[in-house]
Amino acid sequence: MNIPGRPARSARWKPGHALRLLENGEEFFPAVFEAVGAARREVLIETFILFEDKVGLALRDALVAAARRGVQVDLTVDGFGSSELTPPYIASLCDAGVRLHVFDPQPRLFGFRLNVFRRMHRKLVVIDGERAFVGGINYSADHLADFGPEAKQDYAVEVVGPVVADIRRFVSDALDKPAPGRHWLRRRADARTVPDPTQAEAGPAQAMFVTRDNAEHRTAIERHYRVAIRSARHEVVIANAYFFPGYRLLRELRRAARRGVRVRLILQGEPDMAIVKTAAEMLYEHLLRANVKVYEYCKRPLHGKVALVDDEWCTVGSSNLDPLSLALNLEANLVVRDRAFNACLRERLESLMEHGCKEISVEPNAGSRVWRGVRSFFVFHFLRRFPAWAGWLPAHAPRLASTQPPAAPEASSGASGLPDPH
Repeated sequence: MNIPGRPARSARWKPGHALRLLENGEEFFPAVFEAVGAARREVLIETFILFEDKVGLALRDALVAAARRGVQVDLTVDGFGSSELTPPYIASLCDAGVRLHVFDPQPRLFGFRLNVFRRMHRKLVVIDGERAFVGGINYSADHLADFGPEAKQDYAVEVVGPVVADIRRFVSDALDKPAPGRHWLRRRADARTVPDPTQAEAGPAQAMFVTRDNAEHRTAIERHYRVAIRSARHEVVIANAYFFPGYRLLRELRRAARRGVRVRLILQGEPDMAIVKTAAEMLYEHLLRANVKVYEYCKRPLHGKVALVDDEWCTVGSSNLDPLSLALNLEANLVVRDRAFNACLRERLESLMEHGCKEISVEPNAGSRVWRGVRSFFVFHFLRRFPAWAGWLPAHAPRLASTQPPAAPEASSGASGLPDPH
């Protein structure tokens, strides 16, 4: 499939990749922990959420073991998503030589976290510059089925091939170089020492690493979605946890369905936050009237951020299709052209729709339809203007802070071990 359009300057299609789709923590965590255990030189991890539960403890043990055998380990967490890490947990990492970095550490005010906007929402792993993981799965036990009915349904991809060098360079640059015009903390004397490895072709797939930031690539991930949907000939399937996209992406979905493309959306039916379902439902009438099929996944909360178009194009990553991900957060997706990987993802999503979803239909009641039409009018005009309005939201100056082993707190404090901003 020929995907037209001009990608972001930092994103280029590269051939020669082997890929593996990983579904939920049952497949993702063992793959990552095994890769960390086999690392020889370097482990780079970025994550939005790291909880101090059985998954977080297992990750800590794997990273500590790697650092103690001489591997250079850098772990970056988000100051909002991972604010509950305790001093003993942090000390166990730092004492072993793991370098822990916190994106935008902010003190609480009256117990409330203030760093709500512009979160570091990426989930990336790079091992020795040879193997990478990209997706939406955090390091927390709620990504495992034994967590119960609130366990999340999610996806990641393991990739080997030339694009891994792009992912490694991106993560390394976030650690080493303050971006122009932004307030980042420059790394001190502990500069990175692992050279960029050369990566041979490993398989037939083409891949591209695409990121969203608040500088040069504000709409990069959304634009790749729109371009792919615009080129679709027979099928679009999107499974996305938080669905409240911009006006232009909704327009492309409607246009595709009206020209005969089979467009299916898999959204949350049992959401982790009630407002998620309420927001998405505001769009149903508009989409269903254009022959877009909407399915709600009802077994447990859907946390995935994946999509496929026709027989080759697909994407797996951290970016939701909502205002936070599309206009505020820092995100990362892997975009793929490969028939085998596309077929694997399609099989998983077809199974999801068949065994865990209910299809949404248009309500026949004329009165409620008039109200939904009026509501949709205001919703879509809001969506059309949101990207411009997003810049007015509180924009703290995010930065990356490296931690030192913290002093143990007094027993009564219950304070987080994350550092205060400098």
